[in-house]
Amino acid sequence: MVATDKVFAGSVPEIYEQFLVPLIFEPYARDLAGRVAEAGPKHVLETAAGTGVLTRAMTSQLPATARIVATDLNPPMLAQAKAKQAGDSRIEWQQADALALPFQDQSFDVVACQFGAMFFPDKIQGYREACRVLRPGGRFCLNVWDKISENEFADVVTEVLADMFPHDPPRFMARTPHGYFDTDLIREQLGAAGFANIAVNALDHRSKAPSPRHPAVAYCQGTPLRNEIEARDPARLEEATNKATDAIARRFGSGAVDGHIRAIVITATRAS
Repeated sequence: MVATDKVFAGSVPEIYEQFLVPLIFEPYARDLAGRVAEAGPKHVLETAAGTGVLTRAMTSQLPATARIVATDLNPPMLAQAKAKQAGDSRIEWQQADALALPFQDQSFDVVACQFGAMFFPDKIQGYREACRVLRPGGRFCLNVWDKISENEFADVVTEVLADMFPHDPPRFMARTPHGYFDTDLIREQLGAAGFANIAVNALDHRSKAPSPRHPAVAYCQGTPLRNEIEARDPARLEEATNKATDAIARRFGSGAVDGHIRAIVITATRAS
């Protein structure tokens, strides 16, 4: 991972919420929220909350008595999330680094992290912090993306940009969101952090959009991939988006599009 992989700023949070959330995140948020709800928690910590898609799913599935502390490293993403649920008193919004959580030991029944662990520069430290703030027997629910070849729109966009910039291809999608899929490694790192009863499952969904333009904008303009494109040539962002649109249309059609996505869903419990 490089420094720009964690930069979600400018118009990225708004585009991310408008285009990327319905494209790939919503079905996995519903799934992860269900796994959180199964534990019957009173106090939930969410790390890497992004623009709040999991937060919203949890508030729809948890009882009114449950309380959620939703955190993210990036204030612009957290501000976008808070704006969507500004009046919900069950949620406390707080900027926080998942690798150095500002909470006391054994404060939460569940820690949830939707597609955030891939961005942790030190995975074991991030897992240790989740373990530390969980009560004994508490549950850690998280998901990560599978390899990029199992996520068709992201794969197509990455290939297009490699053709545009052959001497220095933007590799954000393959490197970070889709770069942490080794389930044996994930199990090992969770165990090293103090977790037991580790369950790991692949979960397939369909990624649907009203047009090829929708996923092209989502990936090229609503993720840190934009930072890589603009670093190579700031004048070519729209060209990159148009080329991605054309490539998606060639493969999936010019109308509504439908591509395969796969994530890895993990649950674990604090060992003691």
